[in-house]
Amino acid sequence: MPQKTKGILLNIGVQIIIAMIIGIIVGLLMKEQASMFEPLGTIFIHLIKMLVVPLIAISIISGAASLGGTSSAGKIGISTFAFFLITSAFAVLLALGMGEYFKPGSGIDLTTVKHMFSNEYADKGEIPGFFETIIGIIPTNVFQSLTSANILQILFFCLFLGIAISKLEKEKSAPLINGLNALVEAFIWMINIVMKFAPIGVFGLMADAIGQFGFDILKVITNLVVVYMIAILIFGFLFFPALVKLFSSLSPKKFILAMKKPQTVALSTASSMGTLPVTMEVCEDELKVSKSTSSFVLPLGATINMSGNAIYYGLAAIFFAQVFHINLGFAEYGAIILTATIGAIGQAGVPGPSFLVVAVLIAANIPIEGLPLLFAVDRIFDMTRTALNITGDAACAVIIDDNFNKEKI
Repeated sequence: MPQKTKGILLNIGVQIIIAMIIGIIVGLLMKEQASMFEPLGTIFIHLIKMLVVPLIAISIISGAASLGGTSSAGKIGISTFAFFLITSAFAVLLALGMGEYFKPGSGIDLTTVKHMFSNEYADKGEIPGFFETIIGIIPTNVFQSLTSANILQILFFCLFLGIAISKLEKEKSAPLINGLNALVEAFIWMINIVMKFAPIGVFGLMADAIGQFGFDILKVITNLVVVYMIAILIFGFLFFPALVKLFSSLSPKKFILAMKKPQTVALSTASSMGTLPVTMEVCEDELKVSKSTSSFVLPLGATINMSGNAIYYGLAAIFFAQVFHINLGFAEYGAIILTATIGAIGQAGVPGPSFLVVAVLIAANIPIEGLPLLFAVDRIFDMTRTALNITGDAACAVIIDDNFNKEKI
């Protein structure tokens, strides 16, 4: 075998893509029997989840401690949150515009899909009030938050602790920060070992998903899937690279090429958190983002930056409004934009059906019983929106580091 071909096959991204293709073929051939491979995917996801919470906790403490001692710490924090909020709002607007233009829900015969309708999700759309949300973010027992993987509470405590460390005298804080950085590197080494198992895990996940659902359901929602994919591609390969070009000195081409590896991992795991170590490695080694910025922005983004979810919420709302022949007014559009933007911020970066779409539909007075149509193939939506989410995280890290972190660490 030629050396070049052998080198390509040893690339983890190529191995994952091959595993996905084999998994799809096996799922189509074996159908429901392909569920026998599901434990392979479960083991892989469990290994990722085992490392992700401590990695995020330590990375946030390390990043906040390193940035807290710089003169631009406040600007970095505010700009990061503003970036995530504004880009999520733009994502919803793009989704609404494309949904109204292409009309993916028009022409669907309700009698052919009514057997899939369900009111099972009617009680899953409640959004807590402002003060309930604030109270819920503050942990009363941080160890309980860690064991229950309450990501927002972990973020709050770790940011607070990291800032506190940065306020210590340098001779006291330096050893702590060095120790935290060493722990981050140790966790990244562990994740890299786990990633060697990724192709096997991805094969199991894809074979099980395709075996269960096949492509039959796609016939009903083909137009929605196509419009959704176009919106994801526009945002990932035009919008974010355009922001990188406008607000940083990095070449958009270099940014797009560097993101291939984390995007491939995101597609396979459908987890922003599971992709975090790869995103951090690429940002630091290839995009030259400082360790202090990547340790702060990327773990934060893996938790609260969900522009891919925002596109999904917006298109789902338009889709079901068209399916049920509901005319939306300014009030309904405003409700969708507000609920989808806020809902996207704070969605846990782990794979699985997103019940926040229920809240978006309820806010706009759109029936929710058709949701099983989407949840049946949620894996397809989840994979692609995760790839977009981590692209946004990296774009934010590049822009923030280039503009605000003058004291690079």
